[in-house]
Amino acid sequence: MTTPPPECPAHAHAAAGTSATAAPGGLTRLYGAEVDADPHGVYEKLRAEYGPVAPVLLQGDLPAWLVLGHAENLEVLRNPSRFSRDSRIWNQFTDGKVAPDWPLMPLVVWQPVCVYADGAEHDRLRGAVTTSLGRLNRRGIRQYITRFANQLVDEFCQSGRGELVSQFAEQLPMLVMTQLMGMPEEEGPKLVRALRDMLMGTDTAIASNDYVMQLCEQLVARKRADPGADLTSWLGRDDAQLTDEEITAHLRLILVAANETTANLIASGLKMVLTDPRFRAHLNGGQMTLPDALEQVLWDEPPLAAMLARWATGDCDLAGQPIKAGDMIMFGLAAGNLDPKIRPDPTASLYGNRSHLAFSSGPHECPGQEIGRAIADTGIDTLMARLPDLQLAVEENELRSRAAFLARHLVDLPVRFTPAKPLGEQFPTPRTSEPRVAAEMPPPQPEPVVAAPTATPLPAPRRSWWDSLTGWLRGK
Repeated sequence: MTTPPPECPAHAHAAAGTSATAAPGGLTRLYGAEVDADPHGVYEKLRAEYGPVAPVLLQGDLPAWLVLGHAENLEVLRNPSRFSRDSRIWNQFTDGKVAPDWPLMPLVVWQPVCVYADGAEHDRLRGAVTTSLGRLNRRGIRQYITRFANQLVDEFCQSGRGELVSQFAEQLPMLVMTQLMGMPEEEGPKLVRALRDMLMGTDTAIASNDYVMQLCEQLVARKRADPGADLTSWLGRDDAQLTDEEITAHLRLILVAANETTANLIASGLKMVLTDPRFRAHLNGGQMTLPDALEQVLWDEPPLAAMLARWATGDCDLAGQPIKAGDMIMFGLAAGNLDPKIRPDPTASLYGNRSHLAFSSGPHECPGQEIGRAIADTGIDTLMARLPDLQLAVEENELRSRAAFLARHLVDLPVRFTPAKPLGEQFPTPRTSEPRVAAEMPPPQPEPVVAAPTATPLPAPRRSWWDSLTGWLRGK
């Protein structure tokens, strides 16, 4: 892709080139080897050079502004009249500079969901989501978390060794969410792979997004015909009268938000408990609760290091930077949490302080954050109760992390412990007013990041927002 012409003075020297972090002309590419290896280091270099708001380049060398300051992040998050969530005003879209196969398209393109709406339409859509989430039984959620956490522990507890990222952290959130949404449990592993692929902005991200959309479309059709006591059915029965298209898009949104963030929170929380003597000592001594430890993680290692995005509704100034109408503004959540203006000593305790940016802020603050906290808190607590002498099986400096465009997560977390007997069916199974979802619903095709096998095609409904948008971008 050729480099777009400059949109403002700070972007004037951006140019296309190699995938190195530093682009010709001096602007920083927010992708590539350096960012993957040390995203925090890149953020601090940008802060030192530009202050709380820095010009950067995204994949394809498309220009954006990265907000690094805590106060500046809140200013953008809390002012929808100046910084809209409607990506259709992005000047790179309107100027025809975004290729239809741009890897971040699934995370940027407008969708009929609350996070891409402002004003009355946002209130209508978000109201349906919050009301439906509110109908979930909190005690029942924790029962599901405990049940699935115990099932996962049972799979490796007799060996005396485990790997807590792939065997626990990555699986637990999706197992819980598939149950709450009324999906077959066996869809969880494939969804995890597809959702992570989307967030990494890979060449297969659009195919993975298509897979998730097809699965959600099938679920909505099933629940319209046979509603139950689950989130999908409640969205369909809400007074907001959501269309099938709107329900499908919101299910996708909830899956994206719930899985990656919660899996990263569990993995980072376990790492901190296992490696940081402050937390292990406090937890064992009863001086600090596990929720306190997780709150510290949300400050130091937020599940999403950065987040897309807002678009300026007009020319304005943000921390001295000249923002033009239609410019993309993205949030540096990790950088904002480490802003020296609010954390001059990053090692100081922040117990009980929830003013971090991990769950956003303003009218679009994450409505399901308490469910994410519950999955992480109850899941880790269940794991540690089952394996009380859990300890790291390698040196801390041997732990591997992988950074992507928006998130950094542990690759693995090997542990050892005294072998324990599996509980089997000794732990309680949550009761539900709906029978367990059967597996007869045919899986969508193609599977993420894999060539599509021959399969029965889905029904052909009216053209979706995704097809219409990408068709428009292709000139069809």
